[in-house]
Amino acid sequence: MSTEDALAPDAASRSAYALAAVVVATALSLLARLVALGGRIFHWDEGRVGFWILRFHESGVYSYRPIIHGPFLPIVNDKVFAVLPPTDFSARLVVALVGGLLPLVAWLVRDRLRDVEVAALAFVLAANPLLVYYSRFMRSDVLVGGFSLFALAFAVRALDADEPRYLHLSAVSLALGFASKENALIYVLCFLGGAALLLDHRLIRETAGGTSASLVVLGAWPLSAVRRTDRFGGARRAVGHAVVAVVVFFAVVVFFYAPRPEFWNVFGDPSSVPVVVQNGTVGAWEKFYGTWGGGGHQDHSYLPYLYDFLQSLVYGAPAVVVFAIVGFVADGYGDGDARDLVSFATYIGIVSVVGYPVATDIQAPWAAVHAVLPLTVPAAVGVAYVFRAGRSAFEREDAVGAGLAALLLLSAATGVVGANVSYMNSTAEEDKMVLQWAQPGNDLKPTLETVHAVSEANDEGTDVLFYGTYNPYNHDALFYVENESSARQAPVGGPSWHSRLPLPWYLERYGANVTSTPPATDPSTIAERNPPVVFAYEWNRSDLEPALDGYVVYEHRFKLWSENVTVFVDEEALAEADVAAPEARTEASATVARTGA
Repeated sequence: MSTEDALAPDAASRSAYALAAVVVATALSLLARLVALGGRIFHWDEGRVGFWILRFHESGVYSYRPIIHGPFLPIVNDKVFAVLPPTDFSARLVVALVGGLLPLVAWLVRDRLRDVEVAALAFVLAANPLLVYYSRFMRSDVLVGGFSLFALAFAVRALDADEPRYLHLSAVSLALGFASKENALIYVLCFLGGAALLLDHRLIRETAGGTSASLVVLGAWPLSAVRRTDRFGGARRAVGHAVVAVVVFFAVVVFFYAPRPEFWNVFGDPSSVPVVVQNGTVGAWEKFYGTWGGGGHQDHSYLPYLYDFLQSLVYGAPAVVVFAIVGFVADGYGDGDARDLVSFATYIGIVSVVGYPVATDIQAPWAAVHAVLPLTVPAAVGVAYVFRAGRSAFEREDAVGAGLAALLLLSAATGVVGANVSYMNSTAEEDKMVLQWAQPGNDLKPTLETVHAVSEANDEGTDVLFYGTYNPYNHDALFYVENESSARQAPVGGPSWHSRLPLPWYLERYGANVTSTPPATDPSTIAERNPPVVFAYEWNRSDLEPALDGYVVYEHRFKLWSENVTVFVDEEALAEADVAAPEARTEASATVARTGA
C-alpha cells in the first residue's frame, strides 16, 4: 500500500474494499470463462493436442514432444479425464480455471499499489478480451503466461511480507510455466530484460540526484537489496530458502517432463531415478532445442510478424494499451518517484512486444497474450489515475473534466464487454485479429453429433471415410493417410493427417473406425464401399454427389475463411441410428441438401 494510504485513518477498511474488489473480480473472471465453455467447436490446434491426450489417456504412454509444447496439459488433462468424460468443456477446464484466477495476482502485489489500483488490476485481468478468449481455449499461452505472472507476484510478495514460503510458491509457479510451454524461458529473459531496464531507470534517477553511478551499480542499491535478506533471518537462511526453491523447481519440472510410465516405475525400481531425471531435464532440453532452438521455426521476416502482433494488441487489448501508456506516464512523471513494479511490468511488456515477433513461429493472435499480461499493471495504474482525476474534477465541480474521465472509463468498459460478448464463441472472419485462422464454424458441431450417433449404431466395417484430395493451391495431399494405424502412436505417419484436424479429436472420442482414399480416387468406388459417413473438401462435393445417392450433405466452414468441409451422411445409417437428419444451420456458412433428389 502507498504511504498516503497507510497514513489514512480508514486504511484498513480501504484495504478491505480492495480485497472485496479482488474477490468479486475473480468470481466474475471465472464465470466469464466457464459459462458455455464447451460451446465452441475445437480449433485445429486444440484438436491436435486433444487427440494425443486421448491416446495417452488410453495407453498410459507419453513422452515430451516439443511440437505440441509442454507436458502440463497432457499430464493434467489425463487426470481430468479420469474424473470427467473427455469433452470440449472438460478439455478446456484447467486453462479456464488458471485464466479465471488471474485477478488474484492483484492481491499478491497489493503493497506496491494503491487500493484503487489493486481493484483496477483485478478487473483488467478478469475482463481483457484476449485473456478471456484464450482462457476458453485448450492451448498453453494463458497457462505459461499466468503461471509466470504468479511466479513474479509470489516473488514480490516474499519481499513485501517477509515470508520466504512465497519464494517456494514462486518456484512452483515458474516450474508450472515451464511445464506448460517452452516460452517460459522467454518470460525469464523478459524478466531479466525488464530488470536491466529498471537498473538503468534507477541509475538515471540516482545519479540525477547526486549519487555516483558506481555507488548505484556496485553499492547502494545492491546492498539495500542484500539487507532485505535480514527479513528472512539473515543471509544464510535466505540462501537456504533459495536452494529449496531451486530444488522444488527442478522437482516439478522432472515430474512433468519425465516420460510415462517410466516416471512411475522409479517407485518400484529406484535404480532408474538417474535415467528418469536425465530424461526429464537434459533429455527434454535436447528435444526442445532440436525443435525450437535449431529447427528453423523462427526463420521469417520480422516486420510482418511485428505488424500482425501489433494488430492483435490494438484489436484485442486497446484499453490495456491506452491505459498502460497513461499509467506509465502518470506514475513516472507524477508526484513522487516512479514505482519499481509499475516500471518493471511496463519494461517487460515493451520487451515482449519487441521480442515475440522474433520468437514465435506463426502469425497468431494468441502471442499477444504475453504482452497483455505484464501491461495490465501499468494499465491498472492508468485506470486508477483517470478515476482519481475524474473524482477530483467532480469535487471541484469541474463538469467537463469529470465528464471526460467518466466518458473514457465508460467507453473502455463498454468496449471490453462488447468485445467479450463478440469473441466468446465467435468464428466470424471479421474477428480474425483476435481469432486464429484454423477455427471451424460452430455449425459443424451438431453434424458431428449426428456422426457420433451413426458411428455408434454401425456394428461393422468403416464408420467414417475421408475422401483424399489435392489442395488446388499448392497440390499438397489432404485427408489421405496410407496407414491409419500410424495415428495410434505419435508422430502420425504422414502430414496429411493434420489436414483432418480437429475432426480426429471427435472421432477418437466416438471410437469411430476411420479410413481414407488416395487423392483422385474415382467417386464411384466410394459408393461401392457404402460408408455411413464421408468427409470431403468442398471442391470435391460436385464430383461425389452423383455417386453418393441417398446421402444427406452438409457443408461447413472448416477454417475462418477460404476452406469448407463437406459431410455426407447415409440416410439409411441415420434410420438405423434412429436419428433425424439435422436441419439446416442458422449460420450462413452451413448448407444442407439431399443427394439424388
